[in-house]
Amino acid sequence: MNGLTELLKGALEGIVLQHIAQGETYGYEITKYLQDLGLEDIVEGTVYTVLLRLEKQGLLEVERRKSTLGPQRKFYSLNAAGQEYLTNFWARWDFLAGKMTQLRKA
Repeated sequence: MNGLTELLKGALEGIVLQHIAQGETYGYEITKYLQDLGLEDIVEGTVYTVLLRLEKQGLLEVERRKSTLGPQRKFYSLNAAGQEYLTNFWARWDFLAGKMTQLRKA
């Protein structure tokens, strides 16, 4: 759907954390997951920027591993701070979604 990029800016961290919460993963896999969801405008560079920001915030565990296809890959998993952030993200999301529904019905 066109025009989603601007709306996604505030939500992308939570979306990425939610995917990581499902199990250890790496950047390209996250990008493919998002594109498979229909978010075709999300490119690897955007995902890696989000991952770096989440890593700097101390929300992820990161492990570098050799890859059979080239350079080492960073594998990401959620730590306790990341899980807490994700819980708070969904609480904020539910609040906002409720307000948007109220506005729409007004």
